[in-house]
Amino acid sequence: MMVESKEWYISAYAPEGVPTSDHLKLRSVPVSLAFDSIPDRHVALEILLISIDPYLRTRMTGIEDGLYFPQLNLNEVISVFGIAKVIQSKDSNYTEGNIVLSAFLPVAEYAVLASDLLIRKIDPMPAISLPDYLSSLGVPGFAAWVGIEVVAQPKPGSNMFISAAAGGVGMYAGQLAKLKGCKVIGSTGSDDKVQLLKDEFGYDNAFNYNTEASFDAALTKYFPDGIDVYFDNVGGEMLEAVLNHVNNHAQITLCGMISQYNKVWTERYGVRNLLNMIGKEVKMEGYMIGSYMDRFPDFTKEMESYITQGKITCKHMIYYGVESFLESLGSLFSSSNLGKVIIQVKSLH
Repeated sequence: MMVESKEWYISAYAPEGVPTSDHLKLRSVPVSLAFDSIPDRHVALEILLISIDPYLRTRMTGIEDGLYFPQLNLNEVISVFGIAKVIQSKDSNYTEGNIVLSAFLPVAEYAVLASDLLIRKIDPMPAISLPDYLSSLGVPGFAAWVGIEVVAQPKPGSNMFISAAAGGVGMYAGQLAKLKGCKVIGSTGSDDKVQLLKDEFGYDNAFNYNTEASFDAALTKYFPDGIDVYFDNVGGEMLEAVLNHVNNHAQITLCGMISQYNKVWTERYGVRNLLNMIGKEVKMEGYMIGSYMDRFPDFTKEMESYITQGKITCKHMIYYGVESFLESLGSLFSSSNLGKVIIQVKSLH
Protein backbone atom coordinates (compact mmCIF):
# COMPACT_ATOMS: atom_id res chain seq x y z
CA MET A 1 0.00 0.00 0.00
CA MET A 2 2.98 2.30 -0.56
CA VAL A 3 2.77 4.28 -3.80
CA GLU A 4 4.95 6.81 -5.58
CA SER A 5 2.94 10.00 -6.08
CA LYS A 6 3.99 12.74 -8.48
CA GLU A 7 3.32 16.21 -7.06
CA TRP A 8 3.91 19.84 -8.07
CA TYR A 9 5.56 22.31 -5.71
CA ILE A 10 6.79 25.89 -5.88
CA SER A 11 10.59 26.18 -5.93
CA ALA A 12 10.86 29.92 -6.62
CA TYR A 13 8.42 32.84 -6.64
CA ALA A 14 7.33 34.49 -9.89
CA PRO A 15 6.54 38.14 -9.07
CA GLU A 16 5.62 38.88 -12.70
CA GLY A 17 4.95 36.99 -15.90
CA VAL A 18 3.49 33.51 -16.28
CA PRO A 19 5.18 30.96 -13.98
CA THR A 20 7.52 28.53 -15.74
CA SER A 21 9.52 25.40 -14.90
CA ASP A 22 11.95 27.76 -13.15
CA HIS A 23 9.27 28.31 -10.51
CA LEU A 24 7.08 25.19 -10.49
CA LYS A 25 8.59 21.71 -10.38
CA LEU A 26 7.43 18.10 -10.35
CA ARG A 27 8.76 15.51 -7.90
CA SER A 28 7.86 11.98 -6.77
CA VAL A 29 7.22 11.20 -3.11
CA PRO A 30 6.21 7.96 -1.33
CA VAL A 31 2.67 7.97 0.09
CA SER A 32 1.42 5.19 2.36
CA LEU A 33 -2.18 4.22 1.75
CA ALA A 34 -2.17 1.52 4.43
CA PHE A 35 -5.01 1.82 6.93
CA ASP A 36 -2.72 1.70 9.96
CA SER A 37 -0.60 4.60 8.68
CA ILE A 38 -3.55 7.01 8.30
CA PRO A 39 -4.18 9.34 11.29
CA ASP A 40 -7.62 9.46 12.88
CA ARG A 41 -10.18 11.63 11.03
CA HIS A 42 -8.10 11.45 7.87
CA VAL A 43 -8.71 9.81 4.50
CA ALA A 44 -6.36 8.37 1.88
CA LEU A 45 -7.30 9.64 -1.56
CA GLU A 46 -6.66 8.89 -5.21
CA ILE A 47 -6.95 12.24 -6.99
CA LEU A 48 -9.13 12.16 -10.09
CA LEU A 49 -9.67 15.75 -11.29
CA ILE A 50 -7.93 19.05 -10.58
CA SER A 51 -9.43 22.49 -11.18
CA ILE A 52 -7.10 25.04 -12.81
CA ASP A 53 -8.23 28.56 -11.84
CA PRO A 54 -6.68 32.04 -12.29
CA TYR A 55 -6.51 32.69 -8.52
CA LEU A 56 -3.69 30.10 -8.31
CA ARG A 57 -1.40 32.61 -10.04
CA THR A 58 -1.88 35.11 -7.22
CA ARG A 59 -0.41 32.64 -4.68
CA MET A 60 2.93 32.40 -6.51
CA THR A 61 4.26 35.96 -6.47
CA GLY A 62 5.94 35.92 -3.06
CA ILE A 63 4.36 39.33 -2.45
CA GLU A 64 1.58 39.74 0.13
CA ASP A 65 -0.37 42.50 -1.60
CA GLY A 66 -3.86 41.69 -0.43
CA LEU A 67 -4.77 39.59 -3.45
CA TYR A 68 -7.19 36.80 -2.70
CA PHE A 69 -5.20 34.05 -0.95
CA PRO A 70 -1.99 33.82 1.12
CA GLN A 71 1.27 33.08 -0.65
CA LEU A 72 2.55 29.54 -0.95
CA ASN A 73 5.70 28.74 1.02
CA LEU A 74 8.73 27.73 -1.03
CA ASN A 75 8.87 23.94 -1.51
CA GLU A 76 5.18 23.73 -0.56
CA VAL A 77 2.93 21.50 -2.65
CA ILE A 78 0.39 23.54 -4.63
CA SER A 79 -3.18 22.99 -3.41
CA VAL A 80 -6.32 23.33 -5.52
CA PHE A 81 -10.00 22.55 -5.77
CA GLY A 82 -10.41 19.00 -6.98
CA ILE A 83 -12.22 15.69 -6.88
CA ALA A 84 -10.83 12.47 -5.42
CA LYS A 85 -11.82 8.90 -4.59
CA VAL A 86 -11.52 7.62 -1.03
CA ILE A 87 -9.19 4.60 -0.84
CA GLN A 88 -9.02 4.27 2.95
CA SER A 89 -10.85 6.17 5.68
CA LYS A 90 -10.47 6.76 9.40
CA ASP A 91 -13.60 8.88 9.53
CA SER A 92 -16.98 7.15 9.82
CA ASN A 93 -18.53 9.80 7.53
CA TYR A 94 -16.51 8.50 4.58
CA THR A 95 -16.07 5.02 3.20
CA GLU A 96 -13.93 3.41 0.52
CA GLY A 97 -15.15 4.38 -2.94
CA ASN A 98 -16.75 7.69 -1.95
CA ILE A 99 -16.17 10.50 -4.46
CA VAL A 100 -15.36 13.76 -2.64
CA LEU A 101 -14.79 17.44 -3.39
CA SER A 102 -12.11 19.46 -1.60
CA ALA A 103 -10.59 22.93 -1.85
CA PHE A 104 -7.27 21.68 -0.49
CA LEU A 105 -6.19 18.82 -2.72
CA PRO A 106 -2.52 18.79 -3.66
CA VAL A 107 -1.63 18.89 -7.33
CA ALA A 108 -0.64 15.26 -7.08
CA GLU A 109 -1.74 11.68 -7.75
CA TYR A 110 -2.40 10.55 -4.17
CA ALA A 111 -2.82 12.25 -0.80
CA VAL A 112 -3.69 11.66 2.84
CA LEU A 113 -5.94 14.52 3.93
CA ALA A 114 -7.77 15.59 7.09
CA SER A 115 -11.45 14.84 6.55
CA ASP A 116 -12.49 18.34 7.66
CA LEU A 117 -10.85 19.62 4.46
CA LEU A 118 -13.47 17.81 2.39
CA ILE A 119 -16.41 19.96 1.25
CA ARG A 120 -18.92 17.31 0.23
CA LYS A 121 -19.52 13.85 -1.19
CA ILE A 122 -20.51 13.72 -4.84
CA ASP A 123 -23.17 11.37 -6.15
CA PRO A 124 -23.18 12.13 -9.88
CA MET A 125 -26.54 12.27 -11.65
CA PRO A 126 -27.05 11.02 -15.22
CA ALA A 127 -27.24 14.55 -16.68
CA ILE A 128 -24.23 15.83 -14.73
CA SER A 129 -20.66 14.69 -15.44
CA LEU A 130 -17.91 14.57 -12.84
CA PRO A 131 -16.03 17.55 -14.41
CA ASP A 132 -19.23 19.60 -14.02
CA TYR A 133 -18.64 19.58 -10.26
CA LEU A 134 -15.46 21.63 -10.86
CA SER A 135 -17.07 23.96 -13.40
CA SER A 136 -20.80 24.72 -13.44
CA LEU A 137 -21.18 23.30 -9.91
CA GLY A 138 -17.70 24.31 -8.74
CA VAL A 139 -15.70 27.50 -8.25
CA PRO A 140 -16.45 29.11 -11.67
CA GLY A 141 -20.17 28.39 -11.53
CA PHE A 142 -20.43 29.57 -7.94
CA ALA A 143 -18.42 32.73 -8.71
CA ALA A 144 -20.75 33.47 -11.64
CA TRP A 145 -23.88 32.73 -9.59
CA VAL A 146 -22.83 34.92 -6.64
CA GLY A 147 -21.81 37.73 -9.00
CA ILE A 148 -25.10 37.69 -10.89
CA GLU A 149 -27.67 36.55 -8.32
CA VAL A 150 -26.32 38.14 -5.14
CA VAL A 151 -24.04 41.05 -6.07
CA ALA A 152 -25.26 42.52 -9.39
CA GLN A 153 -28.93 41.48 -9.21
CA PRO A 154 -29.63 42.79 -12.73
CA LYS A 155 -33.15 43.76 -13.71
CA PRO A 156 -34.78 42.12 -16.76
CA GLY A 157 -33.91 44.09 -19.89
CA SER A 158 -30.57 45.34 -18.51
CA ASN A 159 -27.68 45.76 -20.95
CA MET A 160 -24.95 43.54 -19.50
CA PHE A 161 -21.33 43.32 -20.62
CA ILE A 162 -19.11 40.39 -19.57
CA SER A 163 -15.36 40.29 -20.20
CA ALA A 164 -13.39 37.02 -20.55
CA ALA A 165 -16.79 35.74 -21.54
CA ALA A 166 -15.69 32.33 -22.82
CA GLY A 167 -13.65 31.59 -19.70
CA GLY A 168 -14.59 29.38 -16.79
CA VAL A 169 -16.64 32.08 -15.01
CA GLY A 170 -17.76 34.17 -17.97
CA MET A 171 -19.56 31.38 -19.79
CA TYR A 172 -21.82 30.76 -16.78
CA ALA A 173 -22.27 34.45 -15.90
CA GLY A 174 -23.63 35.10 -19.38
CA GLN A 175 -26.04 32.17 -19.29
CA LEU A 176 -27.31 33.12 -15.83
CA ALA A 177 -27.80 36.73 -16.96
CA LYS A 178 -29.80 35.54 -19.97
CA LEU A 179 -32.01 33.48 -17.65
CA LYS A 180 -32.70 36.72 -15.74
CA GLY A 181 -33.85 38.43 -18.94
CA CYS A 182 -30.78 40.57 -19.67
CA LYS A 183 -29.33 41.52 -23.03
CA VAL A 184 -25.83 40.04 -22.79
CA ILE A 185 -22.73 40.88 -24.85
CA GLY A 186 -19.28 39.46 -24.17
CA SER A 187 -15.67 40.07 -25.11
CA THR A 188 -13.22 37.26 -25.78
CA GLY A 189 -9.86 36.64 -27.44
CA SER A 190 -10.62 34.79 -30.70
CA ASP A 191 -13.21 34.58 -33.47
CA ASP A 192 -13.89 30.92 -32.60
CA LYS A 193 -14.80 31.95 -29.06
CA VAL A 194 -17.07 34.71 -30.36
CA GLN A 195 -18.98 32.05 -32.30
CA LEU A 196 -19.04 29.77 -29.25
CA LEU A 197 -20.57 32.51 -27.09
CA LYS A 198 -23.35 33.14 -29.58
CA ASP A 199 -24.03 29.55 -30.67
CA GLU A 200 -23.60 27.57 -27.45
CA PHE A 201 -23.93 29.98 -24.54
CA GLY A 202 -26.78 32.12 -25.88
CA TYR A 203 -25.01 35.50 -25.81
CA ASP A 204 -26.87 38.16 -27.82
CA ASN A 205 -23.57 39.26 -29.31
CA ALA A 206 -19.82 39.13 -28.72
CA PHE A 207 -16.60 40.61 -30.05
CA ASN A 208 -12.94 39.63 -30.33
CA TYR A 209 -11.02 42.29 -28.40
CA ASN A 210 -7.85 41.42 -30.35
CA THR A 211 -9.33 42.54 -33.67
CA GLU A 212 -11.16 45.71 -32.55
CA ALA A 213 -9.55 49.08 -33.26
CA SER A 214 -9.95 50.00 -29.58
CA PHE A 215 -11.98 48.85 -26.59
CA ASP A 216 -13.71 52.21 -26.53
CA ALA A 217 -14.73 51.94 -30.19
CA ALA A 218 -15.98 48.39 -29.65
CA LEU A 219 -18.18 49.40 -26.73
CA THR A 220 -19.55 52.35 -28.73
CA LYS A 221 -20.56 49.91 -31.46
CA TYR A 222 -22.00 47.13 -29.28
CA PHE A 223 -23.63 49.29 -26.59
CA PRO A 224 -25.27 52.23 -28.35
CA ASP A 225 -27.65 52.52 -25.36
CA GLY A 226 -24.90 52.21 -22.75
CA ILE A 227 -24.00 49.56 -20.18
CA ASP A 228 -26.21 48.89 -17.14
CA VAL A 229 -24.18 46.05 -15.62
CA TYR A 230 -20.52 45.14 -16.21
CA PHE A 231 -19.29 41.76 -14.95
CA ASP A 232 -15.53 42.30 -14.85
CA ASN A 233 -13.09 39.40 -15.17
CA VAL A 234 -10.13 41.29 -16.64
CA GLY A 235 -9.71 44.80 -15.15
CA GLY A 236 -7.18 47.19 -16.67
CA GLU A 237 -7.88 48.94 -19.96
CA MET A 238 -11.23 47.18 -20.44
CA LEU A 239 -12.52 48.46 -17.11
CA GLU A 240 -11.41 51.96 -18.05
CA ALA A 241 -13.21 51.74 -21.40
CA VAL A 242 -16.39 50.51 -19.71
CA LEU A 243 -16.43 53.57 -17.44
CA ASN A 244 -16.86 55.72 -20.56
CA HIS A 245 -20.04 53.83 -21.50
CA VAL A 246 -21.88 53.20 -18.25
CA ASN A 247 -25.42 54.44 -17.76
CA ASN A 248 -26.66 56.26 -14.68
CA HIS A 249 -26.76 53.97 -11.63
CA ALA A 250 -24.81 51.24 -13.44
CA GLN A 251 -23.46 48.29 -11.47
CA ILE A 252 -19.87 47.07 -11.93
CA THR A 253 -19.26 43.68 -10.36
CA LEU A 254 -15.57 42.85 -9.90
CA CYS A 255 -15.06 39.08 -10.08
CA GLY A 256 -11.44 39.04 -11.26
CA MET A 257 -8.75 41.04 -13.06
CA ILE A 258 -6.80 38.43 -14.98
CA SER A 259 -5.06 41.02 -17.18
CA GLN A 260 -3.26 42.31 -14.07
CA TYR A 261 -2.26 39.11 -12.24
CA ASN A 262 1.15 38.74 -13.88
CA LYS A 263 2.29 42.27 -12.95
CA VAL A 264 3.66 43.68 -9.72
CA TRP A 265 1.17 46.17 -8.31
CA THR A 266 3.19 49.26 -9.28
CA GLU A 267 3.00 48.20 -12.94
CA ARG A 268 -0.71 47.34 -13.02
CA TYR A 269 -2.89 49.49 -15.26
CA GLY A 270 -4.05 52.66 -13.51
CA VAL A 271 -7.70 53.26 -14.42
CA ARG A 272 -7.83 57.01 -15.14
CA ASN A 273 -11.53 57.81 -15.34
CA LEU A 274 -12.92 56.70 -11.98
CA LEU A 275 -14.38 60.20 -11.82
CA ASN A 276 -17.12 58.94 -14.15
CA MET A 277 -18.46 56.87 -11.27
CA ILE A 278 -19.45 60.01 -9.40
CA GLY A 279 -21.37 61.76 -12.14
CA LYS A 280 -23.14 58.56 -13.21
CA GLU A 281 -23.62 57.40 -9.60
CA VAL A 282 -22.08 54.03 -10.43
CA LYS A 283 -21.72 51.25 -7.87
CA MET A 284 -18.56 49.11 -8.14
CA GLU A 285 -18.28 46.09 -5.86
CA GLY A 286 -15.75 43.29 -5.54
CA TYR A 287 -16.53 39.97 -3.92
CA MET A 288 -14.96 36.71 -2.76
CA ILE A 289 -16.95 33.50 -2.93
CA GLY A 290 -15.61 32.46 0.48
CA SER A 291 -17.83 35.15 2.01
CA TYR A 292 -20.92 33.52 0.50
CA MET A 293 -20.42 29.85 1.38
CA ASP A 294 -23.73 29.91 3.30
CA ARG A 295 -25.38 30.28 -0.13
CA PHE A 296 -23.61 27.25 -1.64
CA PRO A 297 -26.61 24.90 -1.06
CA ASP A 298 -28.93 27.42 -2.79
CA PHE A 299 -26.51 27.68 -5.69
CA THR A 300 -26.14 23.90 -6.00
CA LYS A 301 -29.90 23.31 -6.04
CA GLU A 302 -30.54 26.04 -8.62
CA MET A 303 -27.64 25.15 -10.89
CA GLU A 304 -28.40 21.41 -10.85
CA SER A 305 -31.95 22.26 -11.91
CA TYR A 306 -30.72 24.46 -14.78
CA ILE A 307 -28.30 21.77 -16.00
CA THR A 308 -30.83 18.92 -15.92
CA GLN A 309 -33.34 21.13 -17.78
CA GLY A 310 -30.75 21.95 -20.43
CA LYS A 311 -30.77 25.67 -19.54
CA ILE A 312 -27.02 25.79 -18.74
CA THR A 313 -24.38 24.48 -21.14
CA CYS A 314 -20.94 23.42 -19.90
CA LYS A 315 -17.67 23.50 -21.83
CA HIS A 316 -14.47 21.89 -20.51
CA MET A 317 -10.88 21.88 -21.69
CA ILE A 318 -9.42 18.67 -20.29
CA TYR A 319 -5.68 18.05 -19.89
CA TYR A 320 -4.51 14.54 -19.04
CA GLY A 321 -1.99 13.55 -16.39
CA VAL A 322 -0.67 15.52 -13.43
CA GLU A 323 2.41 16.31 -15.55
CA SER A 324 0.30 18.78 -17.56
CA PHE A 325 -0.16 21.23 -14.66
CA LEU A 326 2.33 23.83 -15.92
CA GLU A 327 0.89 23.82 -19.45
CA SER A 328 -2.71 23.98 -18.24
CA LEU A 329 -1.96 26.89 -15.87
CA GLY A 330 -0.26 28.80 -18.68
CA SER A 331 -3.28 28.31 -20.93
CA LEU A 332 -5.34 30.57 -18.62
CA PHE A 333 -3.22 33.55 -19.65
CA SER A 334 -3.41 33.00 -23.40
CA SER A 335 -6.35 32.71 -25.77
CA SER A 336 -5.81 28.94 -26.15
CA ASN A 337 -8.33 27.65 -23.60
CA LEU A 338 -12.04 27.19 -24.21
CA GLY A 339 -14.24 27.05 -21.14
CA LYS A 340 -13.17 25.52 -17.83
CA VAL A 341 -9.61 24.13 -17.61
CA ILE A 342 -9.39 20.81 -15.76
CA ILE A 343 -6.70 18.14 -15.37
CA GLN A 344 -7.84 14.54 -15.36
CA VAL A 345 -5.23 12.88 -13.17
CA LYS A 346 -6.62 9.34 -13.10
CA SER A 347 -9.21 7.36 -15.01
CA LEU A 348 -12.77 8.15 -13.92
CA HIS A 349 -13.92 4.54 -14.31
